[in-house]
Parts: sequence; structure tokens; C-alpha cells
Amino acid sequence: MPSAALTYADGVLLRNGRPHRILAGSLHYFRVHPEQWADRLRRLAALGLNTVDTYVPWNFHERDEGDVRFDGPRDLARFVRLAQEEGLDAVVRPGPYICAEWDNGGLPAWLTGTPGMRLRTCHGPFLRAVDRWFDELIPRVADLQTGRGGPVVAVQIENEYGSYGDDHAYVRHIRDGLVERGITELLYTADGPTPLMQDGGALPGELAAATFGSRPDRAAALLRSRRSGEPFFCAEFWNGWFDHWGEKHHIRSAESAAETVGGILDEGGSVSLYMAHGGTNFGLWAGANHDGSRLQPTVTSYDSDAPVAENGALTPKFFALRERLTALDGAVAARPLPADPPLLAPRDLPVTPRAALLDALRAAAAPVPGPLPLSFEELSLASGLVLYEAEPLLPPGEHEVTVAGLHDRAQVFVEGTPVAVLDRESGSFTVSGTGARVRLALLVENLGRINYGPLLGQGKGILGGVRVERRLVHGWTTRPLPLDRWTEQDTARAAAAAPPGGRTGFATAVLSVDEPADTFVALPGFGKGFLWVNDTLLGRYWEIGPQATLYLPAPLLRSGENRLTVLELECLGDRITLHDRPGLGPPEEYVETFD
Repeated sequence: MPSAALTYADGVLLRNGRPHRILAGSLHYFRVHPEQWADRLRRLAALGLNTVDTYVPWNFHERDEGDVRFDGPRDLARFVRLAQEEGLDAVVRPGPYICAEWDNGGLPAWLTGTPGMRLRTCHGPFLRAVDRWFDELIPRVADLQTGRGGPVVAVQIENEYGSYGDDHAYVRHIRDGLVERGITELLYTADGPTPLMQDGGALPGELAAATFGSRPDRAAALLRSRRSGEPFFCAEFWNGWFDHWGEKHHIRSAESAAETVGGILDEGGSVSLYMAHGGTNFGLWAGANHDGSRLQPTVTSYDSDAPVAENGALTPKFFALRERLTALDGAVAARPLPADPPLLAPRDLPVTPRAALLDALRAAAAPVPGPLPLSFEELSLASGLVLYEAEPLLPPGEHEVTVAGLHDRAQVFVEGTPVAVLDRESGSFTVSGTGARVRLALLVENLGRINYGPLLGQGKGILGGVRVERRLVHGWTTRPLPLDRWTEQDTARAAAAAPPGGRTGFATAVLSVDEPADTFVALPGFGKGFLWVNDTLLGRYWEIGPQATLYLPAPLLRSGENRLTVLELECLGDRITLHDRPGLGPPEEYVETFD
């Protein structure tokens, strides 16, 4: 058995027997177009880092049970080999839970929607599913280890488990599963810098690392008081933060980030910047948080105020951190600074209204009948929209209609007319009855599956039924709309399925380019919806912000004409605008702390 590249003794991290620091940055291959992987890795090396770390999202590789993919944007091995070509070591964080503000924390919806499933525990069905996934994944990671000629020097055990539970047998099962499938490099756990979190997630005999955004001296003191012979490792230093819809754009000053990194290094520690380059939650992969009273869906951008911006631009934070990192004794030699990627010239694109909302959606999916509304999980739908319709018989007069267990947002139509927008959990609206049947339509949107905390794995759709006063409404037709799986042909069919009508529905625009380059897309006058570019769902937009532009990377464009398709749920605008800089919203300085 080959020896591990990274070891430690007397509180000192060693690489091949010599003192070493991990100077890492998180860069997620699944948030960057594959044609840009090499460029973004080169920028991490220019920052002064010697290592890249990445999660592996299970649901990205196995969207449908049994269909495991490692090709194209899922080619983990290619990404890791590109890191090696840039002279970077690699740290792999295979979960199976990753958080990462990623939909469902990386767990597949087909798994979490299984009745009776007990996530992140020794529950037999969960362990068996994890084992099958690890049988596919871990041998691939093992083949990339330094002992086999690759760059992988460390593998993380689960992820911040101490913030979730205390089933130590489960964490040991994950550790043992890594070893049994060939992992011989350094193993470590990563948890918050509190006794409770470290107690829940750390394992005897394996390096215990911490994740935090401030007070490195306190974190170092805690870890050393518990593991005196282990080196200090900040497995995630939060030099920026992510954003939720309806909140402000979180930033962290370059000076604050550099000062705290300096504190970690002054403690003799290793560090991984979270994020070094954030990338984008393309499609519908953005997750959501829940603060105990409300859902907090994450925006499409994962810029995270990182040193390398969403489009690869080098920020002031990049230069502040680079100065600190390259000044270290034994630091890697400063690399040449790459130029910022080219951008398209700003312009306006006129929009042509196409199919009306409800008529187009009815044509886009076959109805599934049922006595009660079916959940997303019952429809084998991970994300997107579901259109629910029923025709209850209502006596004359005003009637209160209640939607129970709504996850997450419903637009309500009575006889085709919009009458209400309901938020999560429950809501009600009033319908006038005449003694005849009334056509109800509820368009329910999954705003992102919860990625952190005890509500992980919650279902989506109408989970508690619809009542007219005390009486349940039966006889529903349900149409699942997997927007993130639609191709250019699918969106073209939907946009042509019905005539335009009203202020909602499909619309298109044409973008002609001689040579593709990056751009930032805004939709002024639009309310809420989804934007496709050719075959790709770029993501969700929403006028409540903070994000006002969507990053469109050059590889998604082709020379000549490109088709932009909008599905607008609230209010169509008349133009799409291209910008040469991002619009991420009003900033708010933010540093996550553990008090």
C-alpha cells in the first residue's frame, strides 16, 4: 500500500516528510462550464494557491436512480487532471452530503423522497444507497491519488456532520467506506469551531479540521485543546458569502479577508478559501436555507464575493490575498496574471411575445390524473414547476380555499384569471361560487431544495391538499414541468404551442455574435421566471433581487444567431439587455461568526 503524501507529527503537517501548508481554494467543477475549467484553475494558481478543493454532488452525477454519469460537465477525473497540469494538488470532498448551497445538499431527490428515508444516519436503506454510490465514485477518486500518480492528497469524511447530528456510527461507516474502496491519502473531518459541532462530526484517529469566517485564534485554540498532536487546518475560510432572493448582496472587504487569512497563517495553519472562485448555479441547482420561519432560496449566481469573480475577473480581494500568500516562506513562485476574459459589447435585444402561460404549459406536458394533488416526488420530478388543475362544484357565495403544505410558491388562477400568489406552507384565497363547477389552476414552483439543517430532504409541491372550507378538493390533473431538462426543441415547441396572451408566458429574442464572448444578461421590466440560451437553462431571475443580471459564459453561445427563450410568470418586458459588468445588487458587509 502506498504511503500518504500528507501526514503529520507533533502538530506539524508534512508532505512527503517535509513541513507543508495546504493553501487551497474551493472551485466546483459543477458550477463552471467545462471549457472554462483550465482557465479558472490557472487563476487559482496565480492567486498563490497550491491546492484546489471540490465537492462532488451526488445528485449531479445520478439525477435518475441507476443512471450514474461521469461525462461532459460531470467528468470529475478530467477536472482533477487539469488541476494537476497547473501544478495544483487536489482535495476531494465526496459527501455524500455536501451542503454547498446546492440543491438538496447534493442528495438526489429520488432518494430523499423515498417514504421513511432517514438521511445521514445508520438507517439501512440510506446506507445501502450511499454504498452503491460510493461503489461508483470512490474508486475513481482513488485512481487520482498521489500514490497512483494523480494530484489528490486528501479526502474529506462527510461534511460538517456535527452541525446536523451525532450518529457517530454513520460517520465511521462513511470513513470505512472510503478506506475499503481504496482511499489511502489523508482523511479528515470538517466541522464548525465549537465543542458541540466538533463532538458531533470528528472521529478519533482522523484529522479534525474547522470551518469558519473569523477568529482563527479561537478556532486554533479549540482544536489544539482537543487534538494536541494535530496540525491546525481551516477547511473552509469564508472570505465571502452567498446570497438569497429578497435579501442584499453579501460582500466581505478585501482587507477583512486578508487579515483573517493572515491570522490563520500566523497560527501556523493551513487554509482553504471558500470560495476561491464561486461560479454559477446554472439551471435549477441552487439550493435554499430555512431560518426556522421562512424559506430562503439561493440566487442563481454563486459569485460569493470570491477573489476570482463569477466570470473569471481578478478582484481587489484576489490581489490582497495574493500578496499575503506569496509572501509566505516556501510559498509557490508567483505565476503570471491572466487577463480578464473578453466580454460582448452591451446592447439591447427586442423581445417577441410567444405563447400564453397556461395554454403553453398545458401543451408542454401530459396530464397525470389523481384524486389529490401529487407531490414532485410522486411525479419523479426533482425541480421546476407543476401545474395542478381541478374543477370543484361550488354553491353560490364566497368560499375560502386553503392550500396546505405548499412547497414552495403557487400562482392561483380561477377560470384562467390570476387571483393570488401563495407562499410556502399554507395560504388561502377566496372564490365566488355560482352552483357550477369552477376551474382552479395552481402553478407551483420549487424554489430550491433545502441544503442545510434539520429540514434537509423536505418534499415539494402541494403536500397537504386543497380545501374549500373544510372539504377536500378531489379530481386533480397534474402536469410535471422539468424545465432544467428542456432542450432548445422543447422550448421552441412550448413557445409555439399557443398564441400570445396576457402579460405572462413565453417570449424569445435573438442574439447574433461573430465570435462568442462572456456577457451579463438583464431582463428589465420582467418580473419572475427562467431564461434559456439555446439548449441551456441559464437559471432563474426575479425582480426582488438582489441579483439583477445572469452570467452567460461564452461556451454557451455559437457564432451567428443564438435563441434566448424566456418563461415569464408575472410580467413580460419588451427587451433583454446585455451588460459588460455584473449586477449583483446592493451590497452588505457580512462575516459569519460563531458566538
